[in-house]
Amino acid sequence: MADDYLDSRLTERRNPRSSTIDTASSLEIVDLIGAEDAGVPGSVARAREEIARAVDLIEAAFRAGGRLVYVGAGTSGRLGVLDAAECPPTFGTPPEMVVGVIAGGYPALIKSVEGAEDDVNAGIGEMDARRVGPNDVVIGIAASGTTPFVRAALSRAQTLGARTAIVSCSEPSKLLRDTCDVSIVVAVGPEVVTGSTRMKAGTATKLVLNTLTTGAMIRVGKTYGNLMVDLRAWNDKLIDRSQRIVMETTGLGRDEASEVIRAADGKVKTAIVMARRRVSRDDAERLLEAHAGRLRDIVGDPPPVRTA
Repeated sequence: MADDYLDSRLTERRNPRSSTIDTASSLEIVDLIGAEDAGVPGSVARAREEIARAVDLIEAAFRAGGRLVYVGAGTSGRLGVLDAAECPPTFGTPPEMVVGVIAGGYPALIKSVEGAEDDVNAGIGEMDARRVGPNDVVIGIAASGTTPFVRAALSRAQTLGARTAIVSCSEPSKLLRDTCDVSIVVAVGPEVVTGSTRMKAGTATKLVLNTLTTGAMIRVGKTYGNLMVDLRAWNDKLIDRSQRIVMETTGLGRDEASEVIRAADGKVKTAIVMARRRVSRDDAERLLEAHAGRLRDIVGDPPPVRTA
């Protein structure tokens, strides 16, 4: 048939709005890409209920001592690894709490590993090697909705008792939907450059992953209002942020805030409890454990927002 080249996957279709992009000026290219990107947040918003259900699954996993495991290939895999890597400094979580698995392993983070996304045995093996189980949530990331490595990993994760979800920018198969507890489909449409899913699909995926981990971390008490009270102060910027958070929430000066943070072994949340409740580090940590880490339950509401 003359139209056998047509692909049913939305991410593989040609975008009629960019069909003459190779004749455009630099400014016209920038405007066209910007116009396409502008529709991405709306597409993500249309999947809001499914995203919220996935946040609930992740929260339940965390409360049960389980993990969030991202699985993807290429750009999708790199975005999962990136989101996982950002959780420890942002929320003070152990590295094994949110895990990013990419087809082809570490080398695939910096260059393409040919054939890795098609290796179903590797997808299955990753779930076994990481001892995925009933307390975990495994989220497959596949812009096209068809990546064999991801499909195999999700199927194996389901067999092992984990809850599963798919994040895709094209309609997944019925079999894949049936494999997953939640299907998050963000239909951003064809790319400016056909099939280049690092563009709109990548942007949409990043927005979804941001929401999944941030939402679940908020739900398990990793913030105080919108303050990052479980951060790890591993550089000068974060040390300064830690001090400012303690200053704002306790009324202490910078030197006093720095001193109580040191006494709290660098833990901002513990320092706030120590200062507000006038208790020792051990007593503060017991209070946090008794209240599931939620500062509001221990010291009341955070201060109102003040502009600079």
